[in-house]
Amino acid sequence: MTEVPEQAVVSTNITLGEVCLPVIDLTQELPFFLSTLGFQLEEIFPADDPAVAVISGYGLRIRLDRNYSMFKGSIRLRQIAEDTGTKRLEPLTSPSGHAIEFVEAKPPLVIPEVRHSFMVRRLLDNDPWVIGRAGMHYRDLIPDRLGGSVIASHIRIPDGGPVPDMVHYHKVGFQLIFCYRGWVRLVYEDQGEPFILHADNCVIQPPEIRHRVLEASDNLEVLEIGVPAEHITAIDHSMDLPNHRINRERRWNGTRFLHYKAEDTPWTQWRFPAWESRDTGIGEATQGIAGVHVGRPIANSSRSPDLNWFSHNADILFTFVKQGNLTLEVAAQKSSKLVAADAFVIPPYVKTRYTQVSADCELVEVALSAKFATVNHAPA
Repeated sequence: MTEVPEQAVVSTNITLGEVCLPVIDLTQELPFFLSTLGFQLEEIFPADDPAVAVISGYGLRIRLDRNYSMFKGSIRLRQIAEDTGTKRLEPLTSPSGHAIEFVEAKPPLVIPEVRHSFMVRRLLDNDPWVIGRAGMHYRDLIPDRLGGSVIASHIRIPDGGPVPDMVHYHKVGFQLIFCYRGWVRLVYEDQGEPFILHADNCVIQPPEIRHRVLEASDNLEVLEIGVPAEHITAIDHSMDLPNHRINRERRWNGTRFLHYKAEDTPWTQWRFPAWESRDTGIGEATQGIAGVHVGRPIANSSRSPDLNWFSHNADILFTFVKQGNLTLEVAAQKSSKLVAADAFVIPPYVKTRYTQVSADCELVEVALSAKFATVNHAPA
C-alpha cells in the first residue's frame, strides 16, 4: 500500500483545482469538450499554436495539455503561497499513482532574457499558416522568439463577418495590434462603444485589459507583437462589453490603452536622414516600454533614402515592410531584397543599411524600449 504523506492541505490558500488530461491535437479535442459536452473555455495558450486549454463545467476544471505524455491522471491545485508566508506543499501521489501538483495560483509574469539573432522572414518563402485561437490564421515572423522574449505574428481572417470570440484578456507585458489590411471591429474595457480599427491604424492592449473581437472584413490582416512570446489568454465570463464605464486615462500595470489613427498624426523627421515617420504615441502610453513608428522616405528630398551603415542599441528592433520594397544589407552577410509583408530583426550593434528603396516604401518599426540610440557610420 502506498503511504500517503502526512501534510495538511485544507488551510493553505488553495484557490482552484485542475484535472490534467493529455491530448494529441487540441484543435480536435476542444470542440468535443465545448460543443458536445458543454464545457466552457477559461484559458488558452499560446495563441498562435494552442497547446494548453483550461475548461470548466459541472463542478470540474480541466487542463487539456498537449505537453503531457502521462497516461495516469494529474490534478493541479493552485495555491497562494508567495508573499503570504504559506509553505509550498510538496507533490503527492495517490495510492493509484495519480499525481497531485501544487502550483502558484497567480504566478508572476516572467519575460525571458533576450537572445539576440538576425532574422529575415519573407512572405514568398511560403511559411505555413497555422490555425490558432478563434479560427485565425497565424504566420510566425520570429521563429526563434529571441529566446522566448517576444512573438511577432502576421494574422489573417480570410472570410469576414462575426468573429467567434469571447471577452478575454492576455497576461502580457506588451501587446500591439497593427491593422495591415481590411478592418476589424473591437470593444475594450473602459473605452466606450465598439469601434472599427482600420488599415494603417493600431492599438496597444495593456496587460489584462478585457476586450473582444466582434467582426472582421474579408481578408483582414493584422500584425501582432507580444511580450513575452508565450503568454496566457484568459476568458472572463463575468464581464460584458461594452461595460458602460469610460476611463480613458486608466493604466493597467503602467500602460494606457491607445488607439493610434494615422490620419490624425503628422509626419516628422525620423532617426534616418531623408526619412520621416509617424510616431504612434506608444512610447508615452507604455511609459517607455516600447515605441512604434511608421517610417517612409521623404518625397522629393534632395538626399537619397539609401542609408549609410548604421547600428542601434535597442534590446529588440523588429521591422515589418508595410508597402513598397527595399534592400536590407547587413555587414558580412548576404543582402536581402524585401517586399510588402516581409519582416526582419536587427540585433543591437550590428551594422546594416537600407538601399534601393522604392518611393512608396513604408516600414512599421517596433522597438523595445522606446528610447534608443542610432549610430550613423558615415564615411569620413
